[in-house]
Amino acid sequence: MKYHPMTDLLSDAATRAERYVAHIRDRRVFPAANDVAALAQFDEPLPAEPADPAEVLAQLDAFGSPATVASSGGRYFGFVTGGTVPAALAANWLAGAWDQNACLRVMSPIAARLEDVVLKWMIELLALPAGCGAGFVTGTTAANFTALASARSAVLARAGWNVEEDGLFGAPPIRVVVGDEVHASLLKALQLAGLGRSRVERVAVDDQGRMRADKLPPLDANTIVCIQAGNVNTGAFDPAEDICRRANEAGAWVHVDGAFGLWAAASPKYAHLLRGIANAHSWAIDCHKWLNVPYDSGIALVRDPAPMRRAMTTSAAYIPASDEREPFQHTPESSRRARGVELWAALKSLGRAGLCEIVERNCRQAKAFAEGMRAAGLTVLNDVVLNQVLVDFGGAEETNRVIAAVQADGTCWCGGTQWQGKTAMRISVSSWATTDDDVQRCIGAITRASTTRSSK
Repeated sequence: MKYHPMTDLLSDAATRAERYVAHIRDRRVFPAANDVAALAQFDEPLPAEPADPAEVLAQLDAFGSPATVASSGGRYFGFVTGGTVPAALAANWLAGAWDQNACLRVMSPIAARLEDVVLKWMIELLALPAGCGAGFVTGTTAANFTALASARSAVLARAGWNVEEDGLFGAPPIRVVVGDEVHASLLKALQLAGLGRSRVERVAVDDQGRMRADKLPPLDANTIVCIQAGNVNTGAFDPAEDICRRANEAGAWVHVDGAFGLWAAASPKYAHLLRGIANAHSWAIDCHKWLNVPYDSGIALVRDPAPMRRAMTTSAAYIPASDEREPFQHTPESSRRARGVELWAALKSLGRAGLCEIVERNCRQAKAFAEGMRAAGLTVLNDVVLNQVLVDFGGAEETNRVIAAVQADGTCWCGGTQWQGKTAMRISVSSWATTDDDVQRCIGAITRASTTRSSK
């Protein structure tokens, strides 16, 4: 075999990556202060001359690897962050070597075909309507934006307005209805879509953050209703069945922010939480959460692909015509990486049963966290219906102290949040790598922090 000049470099990179993965469970979850301080090694003037690629890689590993957050291990419970299942990581490496542009079929037949396959599998897995369109994007913020731009196109087209050609200046008004616990990413997407964050009509929620269907305002065909499948604090689901029925009777569009909650569909035990979700018109989902693929990865799905193509498509003389699904017609980006490769690898390697096992194990582990907190005399603020746990350690000051102590300890990482007037620790269990031993070890670290008062 003919030697390629990159062979040694790639072998070195693989060795370093393998070493990192092999020791991920032995290290602190958040890097030590001296490792963060050592990042100053990267602060230098722009090099005037080329550097040896092997030395570049060695510096990156020597100072970069120790300063990473071990979110791909089993003891990271912040921000609903998944790890990376083995097949997806390996596929990501191969896709990086392929360096494919997933814009057009003619630019990468493999990238386009795998998106086709993943779309078909996702529709089946999530029990969504056949024929949905999909855009493979960076995450839920981009997926929300893509879906809401599609909704905007559909609503205004019904009103006789071509928003793609004429913009929003002078357009018929669009009403947007959200729950009081709407996620920040959805508001950002509304901002990007020109629909505004403060113009939304907010609907009261219950003590778990679920939108109250009985408090919905009158709806009409100029309305977009945004609901949640999985509240980011409690894991609770808006009552999709009732809301979708009301919206469909009025001709309104329903969009579902289902970043992590939509994955509950993989489990017969939790699929009931999604009752009525398939009656919506668009859905946003994160794949670097419960599917556990590498960053970054999300999917926007739209029941009718036509408004998605209107909202996302551009044209140029050099872009060939095609009767097949062209990836760039469904995403804000044109040039982008072939993230469908690791999606296919994850779904192929896990299958329905494997993904179901991850979801159900993580939900069981979340309940174990809640039981451990209660056994220590602590207050769990939410009904643990999925993978989210909120803990109150006795007021804002004490809760913040415990969160800081847990983060400094390094055994695990949990963040803080505000929940209906209370400060809480949020524990989000969504990694395939989390074991029951990890959970018990972390319960011990958290309860020790809660019983150890500061020396002040």
